[in-house]
Amino acid sequence: MKKVALIFLILLSSVFFSNSLEENFIKARNFHDIDLIKDVISTAKKEQNNVIYAEALMEYALWGDSEDKEKLYTEALEVIKKEIEKDPNNGRAYYVAGAIVGRLAQYKGIVQSLFMLNDFDNYIEKAIEILDDNFYKGLALIAMGMRFRDVPWPLRSYKKAEKYLLDALEILPNYPNIHLELGKLYEKMGKVEEAKKEYEIVINSNAHPLLNATHEEAKEEARQLLQNLK
Repeated sequence: MKKVALIFLILLSSVFFSNSLEENFIKARNFHDIDLIKDVISTAKKEQNNVIYAEALMEYALWGDSEDKEKLYTEALEVIKKEIEKDPNNGRAYYVAGAIVGRLAQYKGIVQSLFMLNDFDNYIEKAIEILDDNFYKGLALIAMGMRFRDVPWPLRSYKKAEKYLLDALEILPNYPNIHLELGKLYEKMGKVEEAKKEYEIVINSNAHPLLNATHEEAKEEARQLLQNLK
């Protein structure tokens, strides 16, 4: 009886710490808390939680105080690739891998980044296919929309970009950043009035409950972009 109780406590403890790590990651990302994201990275590494470790490294490289973003992205990509090999049905892992490839490509120059495009497509398409988590599926759809909007011709497709972004908006209607990306798309398409409307939506919207700091950045960017169109 005591042995059963001990096993139960160990399992309960494991679940508690795992949930605590996820909660801390969500909080760090939400408010761009540098100290907390560093703690999440350290804890995730110790617990060998590769998905959160890789995603936290990516977030820290994106908005933290790191001076070597490329190194962090590279390490995060190596870790998440191993996780995908271990668990090929982990949709979140595919999204994280694709997002990291996208960020890493920014440091590789146009030619090298185009060579990475196939990896990005494979990861994000797989994420969209198997994810049942609307939050991460929405992020994956946004990433694919931006991909078709921003790559050089003939690899881009504004029609596909719009479709992916509108699909993302359908499952994440409370994430105003999608309107920011739509506004940028409509600008590129020469649809100035539509772009203005999208930017105004961002400026007058409330943040997604998990992405407050990102929303403030989006509102500031939308204000600047709208001003440039006036």
